[in-house]
Amino acid sequence: QVQLVESGGGLVQAGGSLRLSCAASGRTFSNYVMGWFRQAPGKEREFVAAITYSRGRTYYADSVKGRFTISRDHFKNTIGLQMNSLEPEDTAVYYCTAGVSPMTPGYWGQGTQVTVSS
Repeated sequence: QVQLVESGGGLVQAGGSLRLSCAASGRTFSNYVMGWFRQAPGKEREFVAAITYSRGRTYYADSVKGRFTISRDHFKNTIGLQMNSLEPEDTAVYYCTAGVSPMTPGYWGQGTQVTVSS
């Protein structure tokens, strides 16, 4: 059974940084794309970033390019999301995902709250 467990959310001031981590277990992820989605209050879930687990190819939403960096660690079976220059508009619940394509994940974590104050 696939499990994705996020950590690292919290409260930060605008312009600050946070790093999210996701521990993945339950299967081999070598053929998967791992990623992050987010959902702000009153809005639909949206794609944030993704990375192919084997080759490390990355994908980013335009709204986070240049500010967020996704990474993966094969040995620890984790993925990370380094978030810099945070803006209040980044406030959301962030979900770790896994699937066969970046935009249509089949597995979701429980989510971690990120709040950016102005």
